[in-house]
Amino acid sequence: MPKAGAFKEIASILGASSVLGFAGQKLRQPLIIMFLAAGVISGPAGIGFIKSYDQIELLAEIGIALLLFIVGLKLDLKLIKSTGPVALATGIGQMVLTSGLGFLIARALGMNNVTSAYLAMAMTFSSTIIIVKLLSDKKEIDSLHGQIALGFLIVQDIAAIIALAFLTTLGSNLAGEVTVWSALVQILWRGALMVTVVGLLMKYVIPGLVQKMATSQEMLSLFAVSWAVFLAAGGEMLGFSKEVGAFLAGISLASNEYRDAIGARLGGLRDFLLLFFFIDLGARLDWSVVGSQFGSAVIFSVFVLLIKPIILLLIMGLMGYRRRTSFMDGLTVAQISEFSLIVAALGRSLGHIDAQAMGLITLVGVVTIFASSYMILYSRQLYNLLSEPLKIFERKNPYREAAGDTLNAIPSLDVILVGLGSYGSSLAEDLLHRKKRVLALDFDPEALSRWRGREMALAYGDVTDHEAFEHLPLSKTRCVVSTIHSEEINLELLHRLKESHFIGKVALTASSASEARNYEEAGANVVFRPFNDAAEQAAGSLVHAIDVLPDNISWPIAFKDVKITTSSAYADHEVKEIPLRSITGVSILAVIRGGKVYHDPGADFRIFAGDRVVIMGPANLLQKAEELLGSTASDDNEDTGRFEIAELPIRDGSDKVGQTLMDLRFRQTFGVTVVGIRRGDQQITAPGPVERIQANDCIIVIGTAAAIDNLKKMHASAAATSQIPESELLNNAEPG
Repeated sequence: MPKAGAFKEIASILGASSVLGFAGQKLRQPLIIMFLAAGVISGPAGIGFIKSYDQIELLAEIGIALLLFIVGLKLDLKLIKSTGPVALATGIGQMVLTSGLGFLIARALGMNNVTSAYLAMAMTFSSTIIIVKLLSDKKEIDSLHGQIALGFLIVQDIAAIIALAFLTTLGSNLAGEVTVWSALVQILWRGALMVTVVGLLMKYVIPGLVQKMATSQEMLSLFAVSWAVFLAAGGEMLGFSKEVGAFLAGISLASNEYRDAIGARLGGLRDFLLLFFFIDLGARLDWSVVGSQFGSAVIFSVFVLLIKPIILLLIMGLMGYRRRTSFMDGLTVAQISEFSLIVAALGRSLGHIDAQAMGLITLVGVVTIFASSYMILYSRQLYNLLSEPLKIFERKNPYREAAGDTLNAIPSLDVILVGLGSYGSSLAEDLLHRKKRVLALDFDPEALSRWRGREMALAYGDVTDHEAFEHLPLSKTRCVVSTIHSEEINLELLHRLKESHFIGKVALTASSASEARNYEEAGANVVFRPFNDAAEQAAGSLVHAIDVLPDNISWPIAFKDVKITTSSAYADHEVKEIPLRSITGVSILAVIRGGKVYHDPGADFRIFAGDRVVIMGPANLLQKAEELLGSTASDDNEDTGRFEIAELPIRDGSDKVGQTLMDLRFRQTFGVTVVGIRRGDQQITAPGPVERIQANDCIIVIGTAAAIDNLKKMHASAAATSQIPESELLNNAEPG
């Protein structure tokens, strides 16, 4: 076909893929499904305008080579080691059991041994790309089940590469009537030759070459693509597949310091070229053949969607993991992989399987990728629905996870902290600095391990897990804080706390103003806005740098701005009360408050929490001055400033009946504020000053602990002298 025609075809294909890709995003579907659909629509089964199969196939082959190159580039053998035996046990165990059962099912459906073997292999592998993408979107990639999934996916990827190498070499040699054993010997010596050559290049050539190429990002990307394609071609020349050579090229750069930069720059190119692989598969799909395989496709789809996860549940349950972790990992294998399609395409090109088998594998891939995406996206809801039946897959003592908790024998707590990410860890550090009793809950085992040994209780789990939530000592806790950036999870947490009749305070973390409003409307007591807080701090530092510091500093002095926290011993103190100069020799140059700079504050200037104090002095003394300003105030009288809510019942016949709140002068007399009146079943919120008291009303007041205590004493004294009835004594009870 003329080049102009091929260009128009590719332009049309890209347009159709963009439209379908956009629709897939709205449906929360992997783009792979949409690209296959674009191929079907563009191929003979659809509009049928694809004619340039050779050009599309070439782009597809380069895309597959880049895919395997990046898989090898990011191969992290340390991950397999860190996840322990479970990665190998689940990876190998799942492959052995799945392939064995898949082979038996295929034979039961009347297929021959070779076709059954290919189908068994295709059903075994799971999609690394899809799983990593979905787990990353859900922010579960660092969770325990996310790390285990990555571990056994790496094991599967390595097995897939070995299978590709074996099939390619075996297929080409058997075509020349060479025995299987001779073919295996050739695989071994050619593989050893290829690995040896690449190993020598890795040691003596590649590090220096990459170092020179890295001076230009464009040259680094060009070198990486060239190296991937070169080894892909070399692998094919030695009788292996292009995929094997590309994978080895990635491994050769995996230990290089520039691997992340290479992977980041090639990711977009890989995704673009892989589009043509899936379009090519869809375009070549013979739907007349697929129709005849519909029954078999249903059987294999059910096998992949149900039996594969159950196999993983059994293995992980026997190894001592909780059913929730096993279930979440089981869902990640409930589809077949892009490797399955690559293996099938290879088998078709070698003549090992026919078009019907290829169509069957492709159809199972479409169905399982489509369905499993929803299963992973709604994994929490599925688990909550199936939690009870899943108990059969959990040992009585799931020791691998239970061993990480320090939840037993916890006394009363100040805070249950959900999430130990960067923001949560900073918050935990400050709470411990303030001598608060904290329990931290997280599903990232690495995050928990960093805090082990500190004076903080730890618990592994997801707060959305009903079982983990039930084990939280809510009755002993004053406040629950979530630092998770997920509106769905935070609102679910708030709902669960209300259902549990939690009477403490709840603080949630919002990423936007609308999210913060939703939390406040839902009943959160405190809403954190870490991005806003960070921006305010950055603005204060910028003002400090621009408006406060001199342009040219030649004298040996240094400057530093220190934020006064609410726990500082010198918050709400005048400058003359801060012994900064006498103790450290450092002076206060300015105070930044709300973006306004107060230069050279006088002795009577009062410093408040949230202020940024610019200090000046010798560089070696600034750290000591910062520590002094950040020193924690004594907690001896911690509760004197706390607010309490109390009730004042008004009996029939009281002299207060008929008076207005203005007449009673609660605030002026007792230092408390009336916040509501309970009148039978009616609740009057924020009553006005002219609201008249009626018989049998219950007045709700709020004030500091000291004011409430003083009010109680005054009423007790009045009762002792019979000035007021005993029934009108203030009850220090929570309003019902």
